[in-house]
Amino acid sequence: MSGGWWRGKSTPAKVETYTRWSFHFFGVSELLFIGLAAFSQAGVVIGVWLLAAVACHAGIATVTASRALDWTRGRREQPVRLLWTLAAATAVLAVAALALVEHGPGGKDVETAAGTVFGGVTAFGAGTLALGVREHKRMLAVVGGFAAGAAVVTWPLGLPAMASLATGLVVLIGGGFLAFTSAFSVWLLNAVYELDEARETRARLAVAEERLRFGRDLHDVMGRNLAVIALKSELAVQLARRERPEAVEQMIEVQRIAQESQREVREVVRGYRETDLGVELAGAKGVLTAAGIDCEVSGPVEGLPAEVQSALGWVVREATTNVLRHGDAERCSVSLRVREGRVVLVVENNGVHDGVEDDGVDEESRAGARPRDDAGPVRAVRAARLPAGAARQEGSGLAGLRERLLAVDGTLEAGPVEGGVFRLVAEVPLTAVVA
Repeated sequence: MSGGWWRGKSTPAKVETYTRWSFHFFGVSELLFIGLAAFSQAGVVIGVWLLAAVACHAGIATVTASRALDWTRGRREQPVRLLWTLAAATAVLAVAALALVEHGPGGKDVETAAGTVFGGVTAFGAGTLALGVREHKRMLAVVGGFAAGAAVVTWPLGLPAMASLATGLVVLIGGGFLAFTSAFSVWLLNAVYELDEARETRARLAVAEERLRFGRDLHDVMGRNLAVIALKSELAVQLARRERPEAVEQMIEVQRIAQESQREVREVVRGYRETDLGVELAGAKGVLTAAGIDCEVSGPVEGLPAEVQSALGWVVREATTNVLRHGDAERCSVSLRVREGRVVLVVENNGVHDGVEDDGVDEESRAGARPRDDAGPVRAVRAARLPAGAARQEGSGLAGLRERLLAVDGTLEAGPVEGGVFRLVAEVPLTAVVA
């Protein structure tokens, strides 16, 4: 169940989950390394109080870090009250540790435990508070202020100047390390989200461009013919009103032009639907590699009939789109081989989400848009959608692929196999003939 929960997350969501639990680990670290250390040093009575105080501080720090992370992602307002609460708790616990040194039962062990609590709580508090501000200068100011305060406060209490300076330096290094870790983690998380949004934007722009290009092609084909049809129809109406026999000839011409337009539209759509297997394989490898997926392509393409290449090219395009848009694949292999008079194409990828590979792959693909030679590999995989109602008869997802392969006496098998791998196998006879 836990594995499925993790695989069901997108890459940015995984990075965010890892970042959030890293901040939670800071609280656990404070409890283990500061609270338990003080407990073991100060004895049972004082140690229990110190451990309880450190646990409360660690809990406040953990909640503050979680809320601050939500704030950096724009999901909630800046947790100002929690930040002030954490600052106050840090100050109170630090002062209490110093008071324990001055007015406590005495003893080296108690003083050591109090010093551990003072330095550790101050460092963890400063590092967590730095997460609640965006500007680096403010982060430095927070950490530097806590370090300077630690040095200034301990010196009047009788601590030697060098020891006070060393205390401030410890707080500066510890708090600075935590602050730097927090800032870097937030920057990395934001970068991952921005990269994911950029990929989606690039895909949408490619779709929009293909739509416009297909619309221009249809306009070029149909514009002139529709103008002629309208003109000849109007002429036929005028001739018919005058009972002239030439009206029949004009309508016959309109019928001929309409049939010619229908044929030209089919050629335009067919030009978009036809695919070159070699181009599709190269495009698939390029786009998957660009997406951080290790892709291996093997098998000969030369010598295969055009109908076979077109059918299998569609399989490669649809399968690649599935890998990009579903699951979280790290590896993908595409193999092509000829066996007993049949061409067999096998596409395998890991990181599959349960039940997502056959959910209607890419409505863009149903339009059958073929990218230009200068189009990028993303466009080759995520081809443009046609206007509403166009080429809908192709079906969706793997069902659409089966219909395409059925036209050339081909077969398609797809489904998960052992090891979390999704396998798609398409077979087309070398003697395939398009119906």
